[in-house]
Formats: sequence, C-alpha cells, structure tokens
Amino acid sequence: MRLPLLIILPLLIVNALVDWYICRAVRTRCRRGASFWRPFSLWSSVALALYLIALVLWPKREGDNGELLGLMWALYAYFSVYVAKYIFVIFDLLGKLPRLWKGHRIPGAAAVGAVLGCGAFGLMWWGALVNRYNIDVNEVTVEIPNLPASYQGLRLAQISDLHVGSFGEDTDFIEKLVERVNALEPDIIVFTGDLVNRRSDEAEPFLPVLAGLHAPLGVYSILGNHDYGDYYNWPTPEAKAENMQMMKAMQAAMGWELLNNRTHFIRLGNDILAIIGVENIGDAPFPVYGDLDKAYPMDLGDGIAKILLSHNPAHWGDDIADSPDKNIALTLSGHTHAMQMELFGLSPAAWRYKNWGGLYTDSDDAHKLYVNIGAGEVGIPARIGATPEITLITLE
Repeated sequence: MRLPLLIILPLLIVNALVDWYICRAVRTRCRRGASFWRPFSLWSSVALALYLIALVLWPKREGDNGELLGLMWALYAYFSVYVAKYIFVIFDLLGKLPRLWKGHRIPGAAAVGAVLGCGAFGLMWWGALVNRYNIDVNEVTVEIPNLPASYQGLRLAQISDLHVGSFGEDTDFIEKLVERVNALEPDIIVFTGDLVNRRSDEAEPFLPVLAGLHAPLGVYSILGNHDYGDYYNWPTPEAKAENMQMMKAMQAAMGWELLNNRTHFIRLGNDILAIIGVENIGDAPFPVYGDLDKAYPMDLGDGIAKILLSHNPAHWGDDIADSPDKNIALTLSGHTHAMQMELFGLSPAAWRYKNWGGLYTDSDDAHKLYVNIGAGEVGIPARIGATPEITLITLE
C-alpha cells in the first residue's frame, strides 16, 4: 500500500503553485545575489517535487521497521520545509490585499511571513529533536463513590502508546520513562495499549527495560489498535497469528498481566477492586476486538468498585458515559496522542476526538474518563507540545 494518490496529486499541485509563487517573488524582488537565489529557488523546488514522488513510491506495509522510520523522518523533513513556505506565501498574499482597492502593499508583510515560517520550521524540529523526550508527570485525584476503605489514597500510574518501533533499537528514552514511573512509587501500574507500530518484534530490544516496571499490586496492560498487526501485509494468516502470540508472550515475559477481555480482582482483606481490561473497541476505521460483557461477565451494575482499561476513549463516550446500569467509576484510555500537537491547551485532536486528553466526566458525575496522551509517536517523529505523559492518579 502506498500513500493515497488522491491525497498526493492535490498536494503536488498545491506545492507546485507555492513554489511557482516563491520563484516568481524571488525573480522580481531579489536584486542582491540574484545569480544564486533565482536558480536555487527553481531547482530546489524541482528537487523537492522529485523527493515527494520518491516517497510516494516507497512501500509502506511491506518494509521492515528501519525502512518505516526512514520514511517517517523523510516525510517530516519534507513537510517542515513546506509548512514554512505556506506561512510565507499566506502572509505575502495578505500583504497584497490592498492592491484590490488600488492601494499599496502592506509593508513588512513578507518579512513577517518569512520570520514566522522560519519559526514554524524551528518549532517542528524542536518537537522532533527535543520535546519528544521531555516527560511530563500529570498528577490527578479521582473520586470514586464506592471505593473501599482499603483503597483510599491508592496511587495508580498510567502510561500509554509507547510505539517503541518509532525508537528503532534506541532504548534510552524508554529507560528514562521506566525510571520516572518507578520513582513515583505507585501501587498499581497500567499500560493502555499500542506497545508497537506494526509488528510485535519491534518490542524485542525494549523487553529488559520494560520488565523493570514494578508496583506492589501489579502491572496490567491491554492491547491497542496497533498491537494486532493490522498495519502490516503478512504473507499468510498464520504469520499474523504468530505475531499476535509473540505479543502475548512478550507481555507475560515482562511481568505484565495482559487483560484481554478479562478482569483481575485485587483483594485487600475483604475489600475488592476490579481492574477490567477490554481489547480494542472504538470508532471506525479501527477494528473492534473488545467485548465488555465477556471481560466482566457478572452484573456491571453491582457494587464492586471498577476501573476499566479501554484503549480508545470513544468506547467510554459510546457505551459507558451516562449508563446507569454500568457501575464503572473510572475508565483509562490513550490512543489520541493529542495528535502529537498541543500548544496553550489547544490541540487539533479536538476536531477528531470529543475526549482527547485529560480528565472527563459524564452528566451525572458517576462515570469518569482519563485520556493519557501517550509517550511515543507514530506517523510523525515529533511532539510539538503534547509532551510525553505519565499520569499519576490518586483514588479517593
């Protein structure tokens, strides 16, 4: 599978128009250094167009993880250049608007566009080279009405969406993440899905590191949409099934209890806390593997305090929130990554997900959701804001 042609063709056309506009601006405005800047603007544009065409022809689902990483960085470099170009062209055109009324060009508009374009270029590479490694610990207190006395003040650490394949074989960041989680001394650790990008073997270099996660009441995990091997072209169904078995074996080897449509009951004396884990349930186009009734075959409305691990927060909105027959006080999800972009509390993820990051509650405050924005990356190797997150939840 290659990048969709219906997306690439318009992109090539738009970028060609942007390049033509910039080349024309250089030709008419550059007096000093014209012998260099004019041919440079032309031939760099041609080179970038050929570069994108080469990326279009790059196989996406058949290559190994190293090839996928190379593609991620190559596309990111390409778009970092064009984001800067778009910003310059937009401001330069705005500067020309008065000409529609026989006025003069707004002075400095092109210069502002050039400065902001360079700033956007720098921001993108700050997100790729610096901020993707800056771990943020968010501490949250959650009230659970029927929480047994033994669990008052229980501390639960949540991590999500590691996508370890995006780090190749470099374990430094994951080592730092594990150290930060353990330093919080949580009672429980949960991982809410997406350990890898496409194949289970991406996790092999990270197994000894992730096995270092420790909590006195256990480490619990679920699968995310990327953990099923659905984003790779397998030669046979058997190969895909073997990949899934490898994922399960790896999590067991790390000492994680994988809750595949299953519930683990934590007992302290006569007090019980249920940790329910469902396989992936969400909105299209993500496949549905989860089954909440199978995960908790008893009455969901009973008096047992419950925490649900469900990768996609859409599951909470569709099936848990405002459901009086489901006594699930807290759901923990990931999946959104805040689209790996968040500045001043704003994220484009809000256009796609109603609940994209942080703590949410339904209309009667009986069902709460926390969405962890993840620690890894997929698609683009950067976090522009949307800093890698560890959530430390205290139950009351």
